[in-house]
Amino acid sequence: MKAQLPENLEWRAEQGQVPYRDALSAMEARNAAISAGEASELVWLLEHPPVYTAGTSADGAELLDPRFEVVEAGRGGRYTYHGPGQRIGYVMLDLKERGRDVRCFVHSLEGWVIATLGDIGVECWRSAGRIGIWTRDIDGREAKIGAIGVRVRRWITMHGFSVNLAPDLSHFTGIVPCGIEEFGVTSLERLGIDLAPAAFDEALKDRAGDFLAALEGKACALP
Repeated sequence: MKAQLPENLEWRAEQGQVPYRDALSAMEARNAAISAGEASELVWLLEHPPVYTAGTSADGAELLDPRFEVVEAGRGGRYTYHGPGQRIGYVMLDLKERGRDVRCFVHSLEGWVIATLGDIGVECWRSAGRIGIWTRDIDGREAKIGAIGVRVRRWITMHGFSVNLAPDLSHFTGIVPCGIEEFGVTSLERLGIDLAPAAFDEALKDRAGDFLAALEGKACALP
């Protein structure tokens, strides 16, 4: 039996595109409000217009073709692309109530996405030394299907993950995604799976209680 979501966690799924800078400002405000006890925790699912975002470890040499706006994200990691056909999950949780363990949070977040994609029929995994969610591409090689990038302020988490449902994969060629040159990027569409964002959101929600239970139980992995 899957764990249930707590009543005091807001689950918000946007249908339209949210400009990246607007989302960043909203996250900053929500972080402060959660810390002050003025707002509930939040899982926010959305899509952005095309944008390249730079994490705190971004290397300018990895920005190959800045054909879209480039925004300093403030999260960990390097350059990432966001755009139509990609589902973003911003996860704002209070780690003061969950052991103040950032490593466990990231591991559990990865596990949530991996388990969700497994339910959809795509086997995915972590890969040592390579941040992200990995799977087998149509050519048999490993490829990234999801990215992870987080920030923690006041022990409240920000940012989260992205999963490639059906983006234009050529847009990733403007950067070295997450600083990893030798592996490609794939999507559910490329793997032959046609999945609407709303269906993916529901699959995530079905696994969200397990994610929180793993985090709170310090298991650092989903069962």
